[in-house]
Amino acid sequence: MQAQITIAEDDLTGADIVALLRYHLDQMVRHSPICSVHAFPVERLRAPDVSFYALRVDGQLAACGALKQIDASHGELKSMRTDPKFLRRGLGEAMLLHLMAEARARGYARLSLETGKPEPFHAAHALYRKHGFSECPPFGDYTEDPFSLCMTRAL
Repeated sequence: MQAQITIAEDDLTGADIVALLRYHLDQMVRHSPICSVHAFPVERLRAPDVSFYALRVDGQLAACGALKQIDASHGELKSMRTDPKFLRRGLGEAMLLHLMAEARARGYARLSLETGKPEPFHAAHALYRKHGFSECPPFGDYTEDPFSLCMTRAL
C-alpha cells in the first residue's frame, strides 16, 4: 500500500509542528552564528504575510515550509525543513514544488530564499538549483553575510 502524502495549511498550534520548528532553529544556530540565522520563530510564522504548510505522510508530520509575501509580485520561501526520519524520500522537493505552485497561483513573478552557506546546507542548495533557483544579491531586509546565501528565480 502506498503512503498517503498530504500538504495543507497549518495553524502552527500542534506539538509536532512546534517541535519540528524548534529542531529547525536549533540546526540553523548549530551551523551559523546567531546573527546570521534568519529563520522565523513560530509566532512570526503566524503573521498575516506568511502562509505555513505541513506535509504529512499517513498523518505523521514529515516536512514543512512557508511562503512569505514580500510584495504583490515577489514571494519568499521560509522554514523549509524535513523531519530527519523522512530524509531522502523526496518530501522536501514535494514541499518546494507545492510552494512554487502556490506562488504562481498568487501571481508572483519571482520567488526568492535565504539559506545558510556552510556545507550542511549544500543539499538544499542542490535542490533549489535543480528547480531553477540561482544565487542573487541580498533582497528585502537581508544584507551581505558570509554565512548567508540568497537565491531567486522567475516564475
